[in-house]
Order: sequence, then C-alpha cells, then structure tokens
Amino acid sequence: MATTPKRQGSRRSKAEQRAESIEQILDAAEYLFSKNGLYGVTLRDVARHVGIHTTLVNYYFQDKRSLFDAVFARRAGTTSDRRMAALARYEEEAGANPTVVGALHAFLDTDLDLYYEGGPEWMNYAAFCARVSNTPEGGELMDVYFDPVVLRLVDILKRALPEYPEEDIFWGYHFVTGALMNTLARTGRIDRLSGACATRMISRR
Repeated sequence: MATTPKRQGSRRSKAEQRAESIEQILDAAEYLFSKNGLYGVTLRDVARHVGIHTTLVNYYFQDKRSLFDAVFARRAGTTSDRRMAALARYEEEAGANPTVVGALHAFLDTDLDLYYEGGPEWMNYAAFCARVSNTPEGGELMDVYFDPVVLRLVDILKRALPEYPEEDIFWGYHFVTGALMNTLARTGRIDRLSGACATRMISRR
C-alpha cells in the first residue's frame, strides 16, 4: 500500500520530464525550420540548439520529417479553431449581408492577434508556416489543417460578392494569403524598403 503513491509519483515525474523534453525539441525545431526550412536543418542542429544528444531527438521522433510534421501540427489546431470561431461569429453578426472587409477582418485579425500577442514562439510558428507554405511538404500540411477554414472564408466571400465568378474569388484569396505569408515571414524587406512599415505594423497591434 505504501509503495503505490511512490510509483505513481515517479511515473508523473517521468511524464512531465518527457513532455518538457518534447516541448524543448519542438521549440528548437520550430525556430530552426522558420529560419532554414526543412532541408536546411538536421536533427543534430536541433539537438545542439536544445543542448541534448541527437539520440534523444531520435527517441521521441522517428526522423526529421516526423519532427517537421509535429512542429506544424502543434499549433495548427489553435489557429484554425480561432479563425473558424471568428468567422462563425461574423456570419452570425452579418446575417444575410456579409462584406468582404468584415470577412477578411475576422479571418486575418484573429490570426495576427494570436501571432503578435502569443510571444516569440508564436512568431516563430508564423514565420515557419510562411516559409514552408510554398514547399510540397508544407503545402500538404496546409491542405490538411487549414483547408476547412479557408473554404469557410471563401463561402462567406461568395455571398458577399454574388456577382463575381468563383474563380475570381479564389484568386482574390490567393493574393490576400500571399501578402499575409510574406508579412509573417518577417524577411525585413518591407522595413528595409520603407524604413518603418513593418515596425509600425507590429507596434500598432
């Protein structure tokens, strides 16, 4: 009887240590992938960034692709769910008269608020998604995690613009999301060109 709580306490401690190790690995990989993409990072790089041996990374993740997928999935549900909820609230408020501006505010502001208010980790995730969105492996994950919320947005835009062909609405979304990804990538180009634009955008939020 006296040994049972001790064993349970030990298991909880090991579980907590395991969870902490995995989070540290994911944080490091997220940062490195955001800077260098999938093929510019090795498991050894991730291990070195955390300060652990590479075998520990391999213990938790089968290979680099499984680590990459886990980094993408870790925050994808949060951002997708928040945008889906924001679009649902907007639809309820707008009723039969949705507008392009209202729909885009619900879709974009919700995500940008999460990135800018979530701290460095969320900013790293934003840059990570922006960098990998134009790669085959990143595109596959975008399809899995973000297609439902994108199609929800497009459905609202169709009702806001009933006279427009569906093709034009999808192209419009394409250009908007391209600007979003370019912003989230934080390359610094707009700041260098203008001297202030990127800084002002962040400070206003």
